[in-house]
Amino acid sequence: MGFARTCAVALVGVEGVVVEVQADLEPGVAAFTLVGLPDKSLTESKDRVRAAVVNSGSAWPQKKLTVGLSPASVPKGGSGFDLAVACAVLGAAERIDPRVLSDIVMIGELGLDGRVRPVRGVLPAVLAAADAGYEQVVVPECAAAEASLVPGISVLGVRSLRQLIAVLTDEPVPEEDPDEQGRPDPLMAGLRMPGTGAATGMHSMGAAQHDHDLADVVGQHSARTAVEVAAAGGHHLFLEGPPGAGKTMLAERLPAILPRLTKGESLEVTAVHSIAGLLPPGKPLVDIAPYCAPHHSATMQALVGGGQGIARPGAVSLAHRGVLFLDETPEFGSQALDALRQPLEAGHVVIARSAGVVRFPARFLMVLAANPCPCGRFSQRDDLCECPPSMIRRYQARLSGPLLDRVDLRVEVDRVTRSELTERGARGESTETVADRVRAARERAAARLADTPWRTNSEVPGRELRSRWYASLGAMDEAERSLERGALTARGLDRVLRVAWTVADLVGHDRPGATDVALALQLRTGVPRGVPMAIGALS
Repeated sequence: MGFARTCAVALVGVEGVVVEVQADLEPGVAAFTLVGLPDKSLTESKDRVRAAVVNSGSAWPQKKLTVGLSPASVPKGGSGFDLAVACAVLGAAERIDPRVLSDIVMIGELGLDGRVRPVRGVLPAVLAAADAGYEQVVVPECAAAEASLVPGISVLGVRSLRQLIAVLTDEPVPEEDPDEQGRPDPLMAGLRMPGTGAATGMHSMGAAQHDHDLADVVGQHSARTAVEVAAAGGHHLFLEGPPGAGKTMLAERLPAILPRLTKGESLEVTAVHSIAGLLPPGKPLVDIAPYCAPHHSATMQALVGGGQGIARPGAVSLAHRGVLFLDETPEFGSQALDALRQPLEAGHVVIARSAGVVRFPARFLMVLAANPCPCGRFSQRDDLCECPPSMIRRYQARLSGPLLDRVDLRVEVDRVTRSELTERGARGESTETVADRVRAARERAAARLADTPWRTNSEVPGRELRSRWYASLGAMDEAERSLERGALTARGLDRVLRVAWTVADLVGHDRPGATDVALALQLRTGVPRGVPMAIGALS
């Protein structure tokens, strides 16, 4: 009788569980049994592993073979167990010393020819292995850079099963034939999920590119100020205005003025994008704010996560630490929009399914964009709109009050005039200039919140703001009167104070004054308060 064991990782959301892969050989009729709550894709690994072992030059044991995945109560799926199953079988057959395998975590899919293919979720799987105390992992060669992001763990990248066998048995490592020049590496296909590229609006690089400059936006001084405040404090933003006024341009340029992600934030974002199959080839670490802009036909599962079996991350998780842009917001389903309320407050989303409960991070900056009416021409200044009042009310009522109450900044984007569009040499501030102010404001907030679990003003609970970081004497009087009149809710009052702190950080004030609070109220309610809508004018 032969027995061997090694380890793999089962992913539940962005968290991993180390699974012990045990192989047992007994005399009897040749058979291969896989137990331990595997799904369909894992059950099929029996045929992949058998073919890969034979085509790698090793003999398949002609005995009764049982492979167990422990703990058996954890659902297991995917093809990432192939490599561990093959090595456990070879260890039980004494082709590999079983003692060598016991402390190694193996992650990878096997092709029928023995090549090791990458799988999604390598980073969270290696993080789980490191947390469990393992020091060695084996991953596909093309995913070794992603696995190496985890400190304190030794990573071995292999291109084929026979290479791994040679390494574990101290034999000469064979060379693999190089791929044809000019053709994409077929092994990289496992790192991406079909249908999740840049065309879908769900991609890790987002719009934070050099050719998207805020200086390209004509006019829209109030909206530009709101975008700057949103980036500095992590506040949610609602842009309302006619078609062609620049709402999408502003949203696309928002990620570029956000600070670069810290190392911890980068690992969080990369883990989510690795599971979703969105990591771009050759860039294992996402270090800039992601940008996600789903189409308005997206379902609730596409927005918050879900799907068959173990839930997969949705748009709110793909936008973690970045921007979620919902263009034509009233056209989204009301159920899908209302599902955003919980992640907006909690910073994560918990999805319960029959196959298990998963938790995905979802701390994002939400930008809503909408037309004022179905035709888009409704305005208080002219009568170009042809929509009846009842239709306008129904259209605007698609955005529920509880959802809008969670939005800190609401700005009307005006129609661009001919003079603004044709004027020469009157460009606004560039992305670089605004990004420098945002970075300085974030640093002031981080220094103030250094001994707390929060890093941006939007994360600070209202009770902490009112007891520890209050505004100047009398600065909140007008906001409190708005609360008494019913123009603000209690949550709205807290959000006004958060925005006021962000404005104070942008202009360099020690604490919010009456002018800072007035601008925050104006950005919250849209009612003019007699303050300039420009950060430079408040300094």
